[in-house]
Amino acid sequence: MTQPIEDYALIGDLMTSGLVGRDGSIDWLCLPRFDSAACFARLLGDEENGHWRIAPLGAADGERCTRRAYIDGSLVLESYWETETGTVKVTDFMPQRDVAPDVVRIVEGISGTVRMLSTLRLRFDYGHVVPWVRRSDGDRVAVAGPDSAWFRSEPPVRTWGEDNSTRSQFPVTAGRRVAFVLTWHPSHEPRPEPTDPFEALESSLSDWREWSAPCRYEGPYREAVTRSLITLKALTYAPTGGIVAAATTSLPEELGGVRNWDYRYCWLRDATLTLGSLLTTGFLDEARAWREWLLRAVAGAPADLQIMYGIAGERRIPESELPWLRGYASSAPVRVGNAAVDQLQLDVYGEVMDSLHLARSAGLPAEAHSWRIQLALLDFLEQNWNRPDEGLWEVRGPRRHFVHSKVMAWVAADRAVRTLEGDPSLPGEPDRWRAMRDAVHRDVCAKGFDPERGTFTQYYGSRELDAATLLIPRVGFLPPDDPRVIGTVDAVRAELGRSGLVRRYSTAATDDGLPGDEGAFLACSFWLADALHLTGREDEARALFERLLSVRNDVGLLAEEYDPVSGRQLGNFPQAFSHVGLVNTALTLAGMEKRTTEAG
Repeated sequence: MTQPIEDYALIGDLMTSGLVGRDGSIDWLCLPRFDSAACFARLLGDEENGHWRIAPLGAADGERCTRRAYIDGSLVLESYWETETGTVKVTDFMPQRDVAPDVVRIVEGISGTVRMLSTLRLRFDYGHVVPWVRRSDGDRVAVAGPDSAWFRSEPPVRTWGEDNSTRSQFPVTAGRRVAFVLTWHPSHEPRPEPTDPFEALESSLSDWREWSAPCRYEGPYREAVTRSLITLKALTYAPTGGIVAAATTSLPEELGGVRNWDYRYCWLRDATLTLGSLLTTGFLDEARAWREWLLRAVAGAPADLQIMYGIAGERRIPESELPWLRGYASSAPVRVGNAAVDQLQLDVYGEVMDSLHLARSAGLPAEAHSWRIQLALLDFLEQNWNRPDEGLWEVRGPRRHFVHSKVMAWVAADRAVRTLEGDPSLPGEPDRWRAMRDAVHRDVCAKGFDPERGTFTQYYGSRELDAATLLIPRVGFLPPDDPRVIGTVDAVRAELGRSGLVRRYSTAATDDGLPGDEGAFLACSFWLADALHLTGREDEARALFERLLSVRNDVGLLAEEYDPVSGRQLGNFPQAFSHVGLVNTALTLAGMEKRTTEAG
């Protein structure tokens, strides 16, 4: 049975993550990294592709817990089951890693007596490989090729093998706790020291609360902002500071469709918006780590700049399909890797320049080599900004002169000028970059604006619209009160709107190389709220923002898209871009955002 995407909650240890359904089943878990093969892949297949469910004995497939919530300020999830014989709580989390990744699940009786059943089906290599399971000193160890996982309970409970799964059955009464720990390690290495699950719970709560406490945001949406910041932290690969776009691959943008992509990598365009939210809310260490990841990733020949990288900065992310998985809600194919890594997307040069300018303006100590890298990127962009590209949305159709790509080329030149004006001691040619900035500005205004309808278009010569043009006032290309900005906001809202939210573009009108449709894009809907605020429509901006808050699931998480008709979240989950949008719009409405909206 396919659970709605919004039925899942995230757990993680800052190196990888898993998804826990409201039915008590962990249906997605990649070990040991975000981009590793999943050992629970039921999310994209069925129960035979791996999962781990803990629920009251007799709970039907798909039966949900009564209620659940994260413990305040943490990524520790509590799920309550109220039954005819009593109430039980299951606490799920992944402690921050010492040596090996652990998944800890603690079952605690609240009242009465409840018999519980744990069903563990480990399937390595995205649900493809059934491991050999054996006993070892009362625990279970599962091994297949390079993967090994140990499973134990504390105190020990009755456990047996059945139907290629490991099952445990036990009663809990008020105050009794039974903990399970699943630990992965390379099969050629010795077993790690067992984790104390109860100590791990206390340390995890302490770690998360210590991290989230310094949040500077004190506005009316603090709970939503804090939850989004915790989610962004949870999507961060701690060893490098890279932030993955989402925890999953191949969750569809249309149920039953083929728009299914792997988002377990780091996109450069996320950098600017993420940096802004982290800097403004007081998380300087995370902002610094993200900037350092960015500088390492982009180092090299400017012509080789990629739109995305692996979590450690890897450049090769080959795309392939997994035919043994039927796909979420039969949305095939299931893909791993992402072929968009090879696309030309000129906007990323502007996003990198904007990110590093923002970091410098916020007072992060500048790296000596950072400016030299930026100058090299500008040299390349000066010769190439007028080329067609695949654009922000990674279309798999023909290259075009996308307006957003040109605007971000303007941003690159503009931030170079601003940096040199702020620090004349840096090497550079501000007049040269001013000339480039002016040339791009003239080009966009002449070729990317439709005077008949009073709106910027998706690409030169088209009549289609693009929600990315909502960013024009945000990045400072034109002032918010410019009639061309107001016309664009109104046109995007009218033509790309869907039940008050916004699509990226019209899939019917734009040849993006793919069949089918998609839902409203949540990040774009936050951009519309920002644009409404900037153009003086404060009440409408706040109403849209609160509408978007209502789209979050019961634990405050957002996917990439939303279908207002069915009320379903769509796309990979949870989505960093959506949560960055939430934080930045909350900051905008509170007057806290660190952005420039000065006209060029």
